Amino acid sequence: MIEIVIDQRRKDLGGGFEVGRVLPFARRRTVGPFVFFDHMGPVRLHAGIDRSLDVRPHPHIGLSTVSYLFSGEIMHRDSLGYEQPIRPREVNWMTAGSGITHSERFEKARAEGDFLNGIQAWVALPTEDEETAPAFSHHEGDDLPAWSDGGVDGMLIVGSAYGLTAAAAIHSPQFYVHLELAAGAVAQLPPHYPERALYVARGAVEVGHQRVSEGQMAVVQPAASAMRAVEPSTVMVLGGEPVGERFLEWNFVSSSKDRLRQAAEDWKGGRMKLPDADDAEFIPMPEHGPKSPPAMS
Repeated sequence: MIEIVIDQRRKDLGGGFEVGRVLPFARRRTVGPFVFFDHMGPVRLHAGIDRSLDVRPHPHIGLSTVSYLFSGEIMHRDSLGYEQPIRPREVNWMTAGSGITHSERFEKARAEGDFLNGIQAWVALPTEDEETAPAFSHHEGDDLPAWSDGGVDGMLIVGSAYGLTAAAAIHSPQFYVHLELAAGAVAQLPPHYPERALYVARGAVEVGHQRVSEGQMAVVQPAASAMRAVEPSTVMVLGGEPVGERFLEWNFVSSSKDRLRQAAEDWKGGRMKLPDADDAEFIPMPEHGPKSPPAMS
């Protein structure tokens, strides 16, 4: 029932702030349109933390980012003028398209301490939409349909699944779901999508007779229809229609290597507008090419 299991790889983004990188992976770079998937933390941030832990302004093209927190708070500011904190069970959906810049800062943590735990994912735009106008939207409450049944508490973050549709404006068929499962609970996997995966953020589940443990992503076969929680578990389920081959360089995603080079030159040349509310500093383009680690989002 499982095509491949991917273990998160711990990456230090600086100052001891770690993420668990899952996608891209050498043997499975994408799942549907999802091209990047990081588990941020979990990490205790103490009051008075240094500003060097903040994610300073940086650019994106060709993708949508989705930030989702289990705990903690992050302040988002972007070049469109949006300034929006994100908290648990809320969604910041940012479409970079032809180009956007933004920052993510731990202001609540700096003031009073915080416990950060969440997921940062990138969704590649279809070829015809890669140069769409950038956009940002924040979603909470009824924008994120929720349900509870048989020991499964679910919330739809993006796209359509389980007969529900979330509010974020997407560009291709996809779904992204947060599930909380009691021990022994069985959750169905959304059918009808050609590529699907589940990531266990906490606990452990079984798909068929194969166990998937905390920090692992399982890309499932078309025949897989459900998972069972071995213990109380937090699981992210995601997938959709693939959008074709995508190249990643630093924080840029594109179907064209020439477009990646142009984006890099635009950033180096100061031709991408910084956020008005956060324009005093920025992350320079790394000099060591495509293997440079991305910023947090």
